Amino acid sequence: MFKIFSRENEGPNDVKEVRDTLLRGIKENLQKSEGGEGANIKGINLFITVGGNDKHMYESAVYQDEPEKFKDEVQRIADDFDLGLPDNWQLEVNFDEKFPPEAVKLEGINAALFIRTKDHVIQRSGSAYIRVLNGEAEKPVYHIKSDDGKLNIGREKKAQVDGGFFRTNHIAFPGDIDNEHNKYISRQHAHLEWNNEKGCFMLFADEGGIPPGNKVKIRSTSSNTLIKLHSSHIGHQLAEGDQIILGETAVVEFSYKKGNK
Repeated sequence: MFKIFSRENEGPNDVKEVRDTLLRGIKENLQKSEGGEGANIKGINLFITVGGNDKHMYESAVYQDEPEKFKDEVQRIADDFDLGLPDNWQLEVNFDEKFPPEAVKLEGINAALFIRTKDHVIQRSGSAYIRVLNGEAEKPVYHIKSDDGKLNIGREKKAQVDGGFFRTNHIAFPGDIDNEHNKYISRQHAHLEWNNEKGCFMLFADEGGIPPGNKVKIRSTSSNTLIKLHSSHIGHQLAEGDQIILGETAVVEFSYKKGNK
């Protein structure tokens, strides 16, 4: 179904050869993984590091603008070799990331592969910035990291909640200052958490941020839509430039860029 070829000390030099080499490496590793039985596979991470004019060639090889097409190619390989991938398996292609130590370097190409299972996951990391656009928090900018754990957002640094307990808000909006935007922020409004599997930060509404309380809304820059969180159990995957509205008019912006203003 795809060409197997061998070249010494030289990588593929056109789109078809890049695609063939990637598919060959994926096939070989799928056959090794789980003893050739793919039912326990949750997904595949493909890491590609290439620069200059070659990057466009590699992007074309994996159908960067139509990611499902490359996934279909992998699915056909799995079907041809009866590997039994589950219906909900996922493919993620990452460009210009450092190969994680858990990934397997593919032969003859600047790419590495990681096959995710329930017990075999990549420990990923990331950082981002929360900038206060409306309202007044203790700091104008917060640098958040994947190993910070759960980061609470709310009114007051130490806020007393139901049962007499106190909650620490890591992104805190003081309630004793003269700022109208802070007024409608709940003491337990929302929180941020790193999702290792997706490799991103997630935003969750807390008890005070779901209807009928003071709400959490996200203005998504990618889709230009307004998203409302109605449950404390279902989070929103944050993307570059997302604006988070807390209560009525307090607004913070999510960004991966340190210098964004």
